[in-house]
Amino acid sequence: MLKLINETVTFLRQNGFENSEIGIILGTGLGQLINKVEIIHQVSYNQIPNFPTATVEFHKGKLIYGLIEGRKTIVMQGRFHLYEGYSLQDVSYPVRIMKALGIHSLLVSNASGAINLNFKKSELMLIEDHINLQGGSPLAFKGVERLGTRFVDMSSPYDSGMNISLKAIAKAQNITLHNGVYASVYGPQLETRAEYRMLKLIGADAVGMSTVPEVIVANHLDVRVAAVSVLTDECDPDNLNEVDVQDIMRMAEIAEPNLIILFKLLIKEL
Repeated sequence: MLKLINETVTFLRQNGFENSEIGIILGTGLGQLINKVEIIHQVSYNQIPNFPTATVEFHKGKLIYGLIEGRKTIVMQGRFHLYEGYSLQDVSYPVRIMKALGIHSLLVSNASGAINLNFKKSELMLIEDHINLQGGSPLAFKGVERLGTRFVDMSSPYDSGMNISLKAIAKAQNITLHNGVYASVYGPQLETRAEYRMLKLIGADAVGMSTVPEVIVANHLDVRVAAVSVLTDECDPDNLNEVDVQDIMRMAEIAEPNLIILFKLLIKEL
């Protein structure tokens, strides 16, 4: 792993990626933040040594280096998922690269379904805790102790200071920002009625297919994390409609301007 990381970082430094402060992972349908970046360099994932390649049509597949609110930032325009055939180490590998390039804080977004029926489509949820239902850990490999503590404390995986700031920003900007627990499942199929009922029973407020591996690795590397879910559908098992991917994308598009405001103003404070 160390050899792979060194190869990737060397390539990116040779292509103008300098020491950065902030990392951002943009989820499904959430690419418009790029318009707020003063782009200095960008490179497609398929050109980066040892990097996975995004296979989901909603994900652009570029690593971008530039300035947001004057802060050196690395943005992943598109992320990787287990359901694409990648391992947990693959999907979290970019976090290790961003850390090696200097980031101290990571902002994560995702599109998810609202289990908590008090939450509505196109609203945002600040992730305060999570449930890992992906069947494994990105830290479960030989030699992980060479990259950080093997037994990572997860009593507070999301940075309380950044969460407090995001709540204050949302209040000042009149943005609805729920707080809740995110459950991460394998996918790519969506959940059955019975599975939605189970998720509610175990304490989930939203469900998606990403984020948790990246957050675990960020904690492994002592990188501060804040994560926001864009709620793109309502998962009411008693009134469940067939999935409409285009509607999910529309809800993400509606919610994205508020997400951009939150991230930009938070970065200004960091």
